[in-house]
Amino acid sequence: MRVFQVDAFTNEIFKGNPAAVCLFVENEDDAWLQNMAKEMNLSETAFLNPFKEGFNLRWFTPAIEVDLCGHATLAAAHVLWETRELSEGEEAIFYSLSGVLKARKLGEWIELDFPAEEETPTDPPKELLEALGVQPSYVGRNRFDYLVVIDSEQELKKISPNMELLKKLGNRGVIVTSESENSEFDFVSRFFAPGLGIDEDPVTGSAHCCLAPYWSRVLNKTELVAYQASRRGGVLKLKVDERIYIQGQAKTVFKGELA
Repeated sequence: MRVFQVDAFTNEIFKGNPAAVCLFVENEDDAWLQNMAKEMNLSETAFLNPFKEGFNLRWFTPAIEVDLCGHATLAAAHVLWETRELSEGEEAIFYSLSGVLKARKLGEWIELDFPAEEETPTDPPKELLEALGVQPSYVGRNRFDYLVVIDSEQELKKISPNMELLKKLGNRGVIVTSESENSEFDFVSRFFAPGLGIDEDPVTGSAHCCLAPYWSRVLNKTELVAYQASRRGGVLKLKVDERIYIQGQAKTVFKGELA
């Protein structure tokens, strides 16, 4: 089994969101996969196996398996082209817990074809607002996360959540977002998921399956550029249709083999 560590949603190493990608995993049970993800100790480890005309793809945090992950999918596609498992003109097809996902190479960028995960308005639980210490202009929820909209990018960058309170919410995570004060970007966000063993995820592709349709409605745009304002930071280009098309770049940091 070959193992790669890839920084996703960045064109520089040591930025973006690091993911481990394991090619190819055979005859290992779920407990082994979870232990491997715990050993890698990154927000996500992706496991790939050839399947049909593409690849079976699973994602594990150090704590649990998840249904959808953007940055580890981007990293997996990057590795398949870098290792020539796929030629540059070939589409990457992944079979996952969220259905069939696809990726294609567009020069230095990779475009992911992901499902839309739109939110609906909800009354925020008191633990959510207490944990974040903000007064939102809007709160919504989809099957994964709370979406918390605030009015100030500066306020967003200063948030220091109470992670123990966030764990009590019982869902995957919390997206906090605001319109960008930088003309390069349409909006900014941060993502917290302590229940998954990830206090703050550096760049979260799957969160943008909710963010993209929300900001598309608000800004009346179908093409957007987003920045996730974590300490490492990352840039995403987004197109909203019936599906969400997420573009990002990736850099391999190192590779090896399982001993």
